[in-house]
Amino acid sequence: MKGRVLAVDPGEKRLGIAISDPTGTIANPLTVLKHVSRRVDAAAVAQLAQEQGAVRIVVGQALDSEGEIGPAARHALRVAEEIRGQTDLPVELWDESFSTQTARETRVAMGVRRSQRSGHLDDLAAVIVLQSYLDAHWMGGEEQANGA
Repeated sequence: MKGRVLAVDPGEKRLGIAISDPTGTIANPLTVLKHVSRRVDAAAVAQLAQEQGAVRIVVGQALDSEGEIGPAARHALRVAEEIRGQTDLPVELWDESFSTQTARETRVAMGVRRSQRSGHLDDLAAVIVLQSYLDAHWMGGEEQANGA
């Protein structure tokens, strides 16, 4: 995969945003947007994607423990649909189950003190979603390139 990919972790209060490097292999935190309305949020995401030179947008969608679509997943679907209405870039949904939990565990593993672990994890959760997406697609492309 070539080109920058922008990822959105859509929460009820904030949207975590991450961006890949130009080769589409490494995810980095970009920003956290405060939720205003679906339309305003989608316009801001589309604007960021354009500013960053993204070639695609990935929206994290948390499926429930049985892989079914629950309220959070429906919210992500509506966010993705609104973003599609604001940009010509491809917009994909990607399973983000446990990304916030993984972000929390990552802070612990990094040695961040408990007193400094408070606050939102939205940008780190977006990085985890994006890195998962990049790994799956990069490996898939690599396997195809090697004829496997």
